[in-house]
Amino acid sequence: MTQQHGDAATSLVDTARRVLPGGGFGNMSAEVIIREGKGGRVRDVDGKEYVDFLLGSGPMLLGHGHPDVTAAVLAQVPQGTTFFANNEHGIRLAEAIVDAVPCAEKVRFVSTGSEADLYAMRVARAWRRRDKILKFEGGYHGMSDYGLMSLWPKRPGNFPQAAPDSAGIPAALRHEMLVAPFNDLDAAATLIAEHKDEMAGVIVEPFQRSIRPKPGFLAGLRELTRKHGIALIFDEVVTGFRFAYGGAQEYYGVTPDVCTLGKIVGGGFPLAAIAGRADIMAHFDREAVGEENFVPQIGTLSGNPIAAVAGLASLQVLRRPGTYERLFATGRALMDGLRSRLKAAGVVAQVIGEPPLFDVVFADGEMNDYRDTARGDVQMMRRFNLLLRQHGVLKGDSKFYVSLAHDERDVAVALAAFDAAAAALAH
Repeated sequence: MTQQHGDAATSLVDTARRVLPGGGFGNMSAEVIIREGKGGRVRDVDGKEYVDFLLGSGPMLLGHGHPDVTAAVLAQVPQGTTFFANNEHGIRLAEAIVDAVPCAEKVRFVSTGSEADLYAMRVARAWRRRDKILKFEGGYHGMSDYGLMSLWPKRPGNFPQAAPDSAGIPAALRHEMLVAPFNDLDAAATLIAEHKDEMAGVIVEPFQRSIRPKPGFLAGLRELTRKHGIALIFDEVVTGFRFAYGGAQEYYGVTPDVCTLGKIVGGGFPLAAIAGRADIMAHFDREAVGEENFVPQIGTLSGNPIAAVAGLASLQVLRRPGTYERLFATGRALMDGLRSRLKAAGVVAQVIGEPPLFDVVFADGEMNDYRDTARGDVQMMRRFNLLLRQHGVLKGDSKFYVSLAHDERDVAVALAAFDAAAAALAH
């Protein structure tokens, strides 16, 4: 089963294979070439329209081309696109983050989620004056050398040993990262107790990829880290402003010391942030902490006004009454519809996650951590994703991202595609 292309896509695919490693940008399949997006849909270069549950890997929570965001950006472009200096819009966006996010007392902007996670770990090390970071197997914390430890280990090792996920990572760095299974509070407690005197922080996706935290898991991490004076970092690049206006920390009712934000907060433009307690964030201020404790952070496009006005406009939309109720209702309709159709077709699968962000795993049994989801049938997933594309639905290799722009017509198209895909998988 292969993707069928028209002449425009075939020519571009051939060019991409000639000039790009692997024929792509390192994200989606090289076969997928998008020309435009509007609302909850996109069109490829051959003109085929899809209901879009990829959403640029999540930033487009409002949908593509939201008029408020577009108007804000078009108004700013003639005034300048970047200055490498403070600008009013970036300051206002930082203020909005502090008002919205429970842990945020100070904010520092960067351009990508990878940068945000890297700096969050670095500032925790500076604050704690220790080196080791505890993460959870399968947790995604960007593309830094530290982030790419035990994200997708093909041969999971024994906890707490980290496994590098990429060539080119210095071997010595694996000893600075400790790894525990997600949702296993006892394992985390054991590691924290054993390594508390050399541990700077614990970094966790409060909702790991598509796995919900067990009741008490996040609160337990909060209690353990507070007890030992270790920084608790929530990676909310994905969940920030998605599960609630205050992010997963508001949604699950647990406040970390530091969090990272991205995707939605930039309104579809390159912007991310580290936000947290003032005493920890002070390490980005040389005058506050002195030269030896200072964490320099410089970025050409950090907090640039185009991304800042897009972020501000997005947050204004999200503050409107009923916004999250509508988002969750759409997601629930999709999750329930997919679950019922797979079950009716006799396909062994589970739909997991939260309504704004969910996935299907082609396996049975509980899904509490990375090793549980790794039992999923990868070939079945690839076939499922391709079947959806053939029936006018686009998603990533994993995850359905739901937007506020998805309406009843989009849900109907998706449910029809689920019907067709489930029937094909059953045979």
